[in-house]
Order: sequence, then C-alpha cells, then structure tokens
Amino acid sequence: MNKTKTAIVVLLVIAIGSYLAFDLGQFLTLEYAQSQLGAILDYKDQNFTSAAFLYFIIYVMVAALSIPGAAILTLIGGAIFGLGWGLLIASFASSIGATLAFLVSRTLLRDWVQSRFGDYLAPINKGIEKDGNFYLFSIRMVPLFPFFMVNLLMGLTPIKTVSFYLVSQLGMLLGTAVYINAGSELARITSLSGLVSGSLIFSFALLGLFPLIARFIVNSVQRNKVMKKFSKPKKFDANVVVIGAGSAGLVASLIVAGAKAKVVLIEKHKMGGDCLNTGCVPSKSLIRSGRIMSYIKRAEEFGIRNASAEIDFARVMERVQDIIKTIEPHDSVERFTSLGVECVAGEAFIESPYCVRVGKRLINTRSIIVSTGARPLVPTIPGLEEIDYLTSDSVWELRELPKHLVVVGGGPIGCELAQAFSNLGAQVTQIDMAPRIMPREDVEVSELITQQFTSEGINVMTDHRLTKFGKDGDLAYMEAEHNGETVRIEFDKVLLAIGRKANVEGFGLEELTMPLTPQGTIEINAAMQTAYPNIFACGDVAGPFQFTHMASFQAFFSSVNAMLGGLWRLKAKYNVVPWATFTNPEVARVGLSEAEAKQHNIPYEVTRYAMDHHDRALADGEAHGFLKVLTVPGKDKILGATIVGYHAGELIGEFVLAMTHGMGLKKISAVTHIYPTLLEANKFAANAWRNARLPEKYFPWAERFFRWQRK
Repeated sequence: MNKTKTAIVVLLVIAIGSYLAFDLGQFLTLEYAQSQLGAILDYKDQNFTSAAFLYFIIYVMVAALSIPGAAILTLIGGAIFGLGWGLLIASFASSIGATLAFLVSRTLLRDWVQSRFGDYLAPINKGIEKDGNFYLFSIRMVPLFPFFMVNLLMGLTPIKTVSFYLVSQLGMLLGTAVYINAGSELARITSLSGLVSGSLIFSFALLGLFPLIARFIVNSVQRNKVMKKFSKPKKFDANVVVIGAGSAGLVASLIVAGAKAKVVLIEKHKMGGDCLNTGCVPSKSLIRSGRIMSYIKRAEEFGIRNASAEIDFARVMERVQDIIKTIEPHDSVERFTSLGVECVAGEAFIESPYCVRVGKRLINTRSIIVSTGARPLVPTIPGLEEIDYLTSDSVWELRELPKHLVVVGGGPIGCELAQAFSNLGAQVTQIDMAPRIMPREDVEVSELITQQFTSEGINVMTDHRLTKFGKDGDLAYMEAEHNGETVRIEFDKVLLAIGRKANVEGFGLEELTMPLTPQGTIEINAAMQTAYPNIFACGDVAGPFQFTHMASFQAFFSSVNAMLGGLWRLKAKYNVVPWATFTNPEVARVGLSEAEAKQHNIPYEVTRYAMDHHDRALADGEAHGFLKVLTVPGKDKILGATIVGYHAGELIGEFVLAMTHGMGLKKISAVTHIYPTLLEANKFAANAWRNARLPEKYFPWAERFFRWQRK
C-alpha cells in the first residue's frame, strides 16, 4: 500500500471511529434539528457566513464518509437557509462530498477489484464507457440504490471524475430542491394550523411525486438522446405500424384496432406466420395422423384383432394442408381488414423510428412493433450444402415418406417430428450433441421419453457431435464424433431441428444499430421496448420464449405501450410461463423444474403422483407418466409443476391458473373434479401434498376419543 492509500485509510479510520465513539449520528436526526432549530436560526441570523460554511463542511464530510443521513441534512438545510440559499449550499456540498467518496473508492479499491473480477466486469465497463453519464444521471434522478452506495460503486468503474461530478451535480438537483423546499416549509410551522397549510401539503406531495417526476424526466432525456438525430413528422399516418403478421403481430394489430387507433400491419409472405403455415398447426396435424397409426398398431391391447392400415403419406400431408386452409380465414387479410386493421403486403423497411417504407409508400407512425418471428437455424457443417436437407419450414413439402429419416436436434420440434414420422412408418434416427434429449426438462423426464422412443424403434443418439455430411453417389450420409470415435449414418432425408434464429436482418435494424442479445434476438425491457423508445418487439424475434402463446402475451404489452406513447408503461412478468411438447406421452410444464430450483438455490418440496393407477388413464390404456409439483417448504404455494402423460398439455392448465392467481394446492384439493377424468390427477397430487402433512402426532388421541365414543 502506497503512502496516499495509507493516509486515506488512516483518515477514514479516525473519522469513522470518532463518529461511532462520540455517537455523532444523534446530531443527524430530524428530532435533534427541530429541538435546536431556534438556536440554530439565531446563530444563522447573526453569523450567516460561518453558519453556511459549517453546514457546507458537515454535509461534505457526511457525503464523503458515506454516512447515511443526506436526506435529513437536506431537510435541515431547507429549514435553516430557506429554498434559495439552502439549495445552493446543499447542491454543491452533496456533489463535492459524493465526488470525494468516489475518489476514495477509486483510489483504494478500483485496481484490486478490476484485477480480481475484470472478466466479469468487462460488459459493465463497456457499458459505462459508452453510456456511463446517462446511467449515472438515471440513478441520481430515480434512486434505485442509496446515493452513498452509488458513489462507492461508480468509483470502481472507468467513468471520468469530472463527468461524475457534473452529472451528479445536475442529476441530484431536482431531488435536492424538493427536500430543501420541504425543509423550508417545516421551519415555518408556528402553530397546529400550520400543519394543514397548502404550501406544506404541496411540499410533501412533491416528495411523493418526486420519483414519478424524476422518472418522467429521465425517460424524456433518454428519448431525446436516442431520437434527436431523427426528424419527427408534423403529421402521422398511423398510431402503430406492425411488421410481421405472425401470432404476435396479429394479436398486437387486433388490440390496437380494437382501441380504435390507426394500425398498419405489414407482411411480406403469408398471414398467420410460422404457427399457422409451418409450425404449430401443421405439426400437430401430422402428429395426429401418426398417433392414429400408433393406436392401430396397439389395437390388440384394446381387444381388436387383425387391425391393420396402409399409410398414404401423400394424403397425410394433403390433410395437413387442408387443416391449414381451414384455419387460414381466421388470420386472413379479409378478416383483419373487417376488424379495422389496414393490411399491406410487401417488405417493410424501417427508415427511422418514425417512418416505415413498403415499396414506394412511406408510412409516418408514432410507434413501431417488430414481430418478424424467427426461422430454422441451419448450422455450418461441412458438406451440408450438398444435401437436400429439410427444416421445420420445408418438411411440409414432402409427399413421399422417407425410408430412413435422420432428425438432428433433441428439443421439442425434433422430438415431436421424430416420433410422428416413426409412427407413420419411417425408420428414424434422432441425433443430438447434448447428453440427453429434452435438455430443458428434468433428467427423469428425458429418460422416460427416451425409453418410449426406443421402445417404438427410434434410434436415439445423444452426445454425438456432427462433423460432416456427404454423398456416395445417390446415397447420403453423415458423420458424428462420439467418445472420440467417428460414427457414420446413411439416410434418405435429414431434418434439421436444432433451434430457431430471430429474423433481425434486412429491414432496417442494422442501420439503426439496434442492440441484440447474445442469442441474436432484439434486446427489450419488460415493457417490450427496444433501445428506441417508440419501437417495440414481441414474439420469437424478441424471445426469450419462442412459443405462440408467449408471443400473444408479449403482443398485449407491446400494443398497449405503443399506443400509450410513453405516458405509462405496462411491464410483463414471466413468473408463470407454461409450455408443452406434444410427444407421446406429452410433456407439459409451468414454472420451475427441479433442476432450475437447484441451479438457483431455491428451496422447495416435491409432491409426486404416478398415473399408473389412475382410473381414466387405465381405461384409456394410457396409465403411464407422473405429476410433479414443487412448492415452497412448509406451504402450499406452487413454484412449478411438470406433467408427463396422456394429454399433459391440457392438464397443466389448472396449475397455470392457480399460479397466475396465487392459489395453492389446498385450493386445487378443494375443487370437485368430474369422475372419471384425467383432470382428477391434479386433485390427487394436491391431496398427496395434504396427506403428507397430516398431524399424525394427534392420531393416537383421535383413536382414543373414538374408542370412548363406542363404549
């Protein structure tokens, strides 16, 4: 430790030791100031300069030593010096003291912290270097942390000392003025009637309104900073322009139109997006055909002999298209136009946050909602370009069933399509580099689905890393590395289902330098707001959950906030997020899994119910799977639920409802469920939780009581 650091440490020890030893904190209370206010005011009237100097020095020392009490000192300053002089003295004293604390932290700790935790702090340092002044201004205006903590933490960052002082001086000015004003009003009270004076009430109303006023100012500063290089139109053609007519865009458009605002919906391809055309609807239609075939194969279990069927794969795929066409009118231009949405076909380009171009047409708009969705992720693997590979977008063009289909990917899409094609008669190999399929679920779930797939003849190959694709004449093959050895697999068709990539290219985001997340989605806050305050994003392009129902969920917040135009912001919460994978058995979940609870060190208790002896499941020949509910220890509050089994995607709804409205397992246990239905399983799980917590220590007393009654 050099001499400078040693001197600072010695001074800090002396100052803080004196503060504690002489209990100097008693003098930094409103009660003490009120008891001595008359004497202090007399001294100030006779010796204004020395009184102001003493107050200034005390304030600087309190701020420099990071002693809590700045708010009280500010009130006292207003009471002693009034609004004008009080604001002048306290404003400079607080900023100078904060800067001294900042310098102490920087001198003593910054080098050590940066050398020890530099890798972790790199993103923070980068952000501070880019927008440190605005971050500091925001915190000063809307204090999320005590100011003394801000002083110390900012000293560890690369922000310049001069910038720290100037931003602090400006950022704390409004808050200081509000407190000084309140203190000056307190000093004028000479009777009980003064407690209800208009000026005093107004001053304390300002204290309550200060966070809202400050937040409004911060938002205005941020908006002006980002938007200042774009000219705002004098007149707007629309309140909201929505780019992309998938699930998120359709819902957002309907909400805006329903509020009687002008909305323009732009779609370059098909209305309905992935969900209708290449995702949920076609995949579930295909799964249904495969499921029917699986029941025919199991016909003898149900007492039906000699059942057989021949698969017309082309007809299966035509049925898929028929179902899409049946649902299509729900998402059609005609329907949405009739509901007040202006639908425009073409490629959108965001010229500025206020202007979207479609062809030669320019649309001036107050807000923009980006809902451009995502597309299948195609990995960079040698030889892939030589193979006529399939994705979840192009697989629906097949009209001939592959003899041997390789499915790359162990997530929901890969698992659903692997089983569906297997049920329809294809030989299926499912391969993934992860150690297990369905890696987002608990291990026992993955194991159960793997066992089911294996029993159906699907070759599940996990922990295999793809290294090469190739062709030997008409024969296609792939190579993968497993435990240091090369594995070669020949196939007719390969389906890539390893994830989805957000559509963020080609429509103006690059020109706006729109910030993206490490996953490649648009970076948004809880209000669905991007770095540009009037541009919002929702659905797959925003993430983090690429589900149709979550796209609709986000669309609500996007559309409402886009219409409100910054006057108010609704914020989304993701504490209740359900999803299902439609394999057989289905896998459905809401909230935490056991693995996630352990990962985040969240204490929990587990209640299980096995479907093996469930009456309706037995009657339907589907008595397999389980329910698992995580609850807060000692309470019935639900942290998460996982269901594996027949119609799990339907059964999970009761737990979603309970978690959304804060209901626990006792409420589910108290509900009458129809017999015999699968839904009873939820009640049985809730009953299992209650039964495990019966007061067994009182049972002997109950037994004695009932024995006595029988005498």
